[in-house]
Amino acid sequence: MSDNLTATDHEASVAEAQRRLNATLPMARLEPVSLPGCSGIRLALINADFPTGPLPGEVMNAVVERPAYWAFCWGSGLGLARFLLGNPHWVTGKSVVDLGSGSGVAGIAAAAAGAATVVACDTDPDARLATRVNAALNGQQLEISTTLPARCDLLLMADILYDRANLPLLSVAQRHADEVLVADSRIRELPDPGYARIATISAATFPNLGEFDEFATVRVFHRPRQTPRSSRPDSSAG
Repeated sequence: MSDNLTATDHEASVAEAQRRLNATLPMARLEPVSLPGCSGIRLALINADFPTGPLPGEVMNAVVERPAYWAFCWGSGLGLARFLLGNPHWVTGKSVVDLGSGSGVAGIAAAAAGAATVVACDTDPDARLATRVNAALNGQQLEISTTLPARCDLLLMADILYDRANLPLLSVAQRHADEVLVADSRIRELPDPGYARIATISAATFPNLGEFDEFATVRVFHRPRQTPRSSRPDSSAG
């Protein structure tokens, strides 16, 4: 269902997101911040002055068991958001899916750039809550889901391929979308030749708590709409 939060609902969702963050990082806090290079978009993210030194053992265990990755705007998501805002024709009037939405930044940018509908899909309930909070923070209406719709015009994937076990999602995306955009800072080329690199963007994770500079280059790949076999020219024709 679509999420239209009242002010009271939004405050309750923010408080719940803070509680879940503190279950992993007791000393952290969520702060609404403007994203660099993304005019008008704000996200509730971990405080930028969070200590970068070694964490206590029990906190490290909590990070491993329940990482609060949704409390960051990862560089690939930030890069894809900038790309969509700067090139709104990719999403204007289209049905868009943000697969592995995390903080929701790519889906929110798609909505802000004129997408007709946006579905933010994530299996992590904390990420779904973060997306709901951030969509409301930006006055955007996103559908929050655990499953992919049968079909959409455009599917977005940002910072999904850090784990090579997720590479099969490239094929999954093709079955659900006419076109696919993939943004990633940890892989230089995709194994599927159907994807072509169309942009390279400098974007670091925000807030940046010590990520390596090598991950500050985001590559955007596009898999275009496939021509139905029946409509392709007959190469045997004279």
